[in-house]
Amino acid sequence: MPVSKEVLAGRLRAAREACQMKQEDAANHLGVSRSTIAQMELGNRAVTSLELDGLAFLYGRDIREFVADEFRSEEVLVALFRRHPEVSEHSELQAVLQQAMALGREITSLERLLGVDRDPSALPVYEPRSPQTKWEAVQQGERIAGEERRRIGLGSSPLQNVAEVLDSQSVRTAQLRLPEDVSGLTLFDLEAGAFVVVNNVLPSHSRVRRRFSCAHEYCHVLLDRDQKGTISRASERHSLMEVRANAFAAGFLMPRTGIEEFLARMGKGWVIRQAEVYDEGERQRVQARPGSQAIQMHDLVLLAHYLGVSRIAALYRLKNLRFLTEPELERLKEQENTGMGKALQDLLDLPEFDDEDARNESSRRFVALALDALRREEITRAKFDELARMVNVATESLDSLLAQVAPRHHE
Repeated sequence: MPVSKEVLAGRLRAAREACQMKQEDAANHLGVSRSTIAQMELGNRAVTSLELDGLAFLYGRDIREFVADEFRSEEVLVALFRRHPEVSEHSELQAVLQQAMALGREITSLERLLGVDRDPSALPVYEPRSPQTKWEAVQQGERIAGEERRRIGLGSSPLQNVAEVLDSQSVRTAQLRLPEDVSGLTLFDLEAGAFVVVNNVLPSHSRVRRRFSCAHEYCHVLLDRDQKGTISRASERHSLMEVRANAFAAGFLMPRTGIEEFLARMGKGWVIRQAEVYDEGERQRVQARPGSQAIQMHDLVLLAHYLGVSRIAALYRLKNLRFLTEPELERLKEQENTGMGKALQDLLDLPEFDDEDARNESSRRFVALALDALRREEITRAKFDELARMVNVATESLDSLLAQVAPRHHE
């Protein structure tokens, strides 16, 4: 049964206010006057389908929600604005969130059209208590990373493609241009499940950093679903939730057993033994790594490449696992800062990760889904072009290809 103008008006106003937006914000988005929005929200003016679609995008909702029998006031974007009130004043981040919400909905829609089975309820439920200290946050992150690797059956091997691992767990992923201080964000939907977005702005968000960000967001998927949405910002890296997610990412990408096995093959890596002696006057700490040579920069370069992480991330992981002493950590950091790590990488002929190629992985999958939907006549060519534009893929050069895969739509 169609909703009345009065009901639609009330829902539009509720959606706007929930996002802490003013009528001027909605008016600017649609290119109309504030009084026009006011009349819409009073039920005195009809809302066109294009206007409703634009307002749905602005408020991070599916257009169908406004005409459904039931209307939920608590949505993902609302929850994010509540947890991060500064977002309402950050137009760039607000626009990215709206884009991410829209992209997540389109991916869900395409998969449903194509019969791709997703079961968000299949994700495990970990219920650790909220950490009270950073130490507890680190311990939780490390422990659950190990449990999750065992549950999925990853063993101790490095992960070739983190996004594919998340996809196998019914978690959708995408790479978008986010504000510089945002490494990633996670959105939760009751029907579609979790959607992880990582920053792909080069050079600061390189492929190895995006891998870490993806694993970081996976922790939020597993442990913070009650938040409805999370934004990982550099300014909040010291929060206990972010500390836990960073510890999880380190453990998930760099498992202890995998590092031990790699270092053993290099003839390195006995865990530091240490003891303390007391002679009634002062305490002395004695430590050694029996039967092993100290880890060198070339070992670090090979290990980082093997795990697909940055050398700095691998360096601190080695320190946290007590394969390095504090002086050794500082020595290797200084060598890395002088460019020795990059020079050794070139000397060992280790290929650079193809950032441009990797940055487009999620876009390719999205466009492939759209192509399949077009071929099956589930969407129109105009809709296909619209979807391609969402991930900055030009379709003009695809005309000849479309003539082969979807000839009925090539006119």
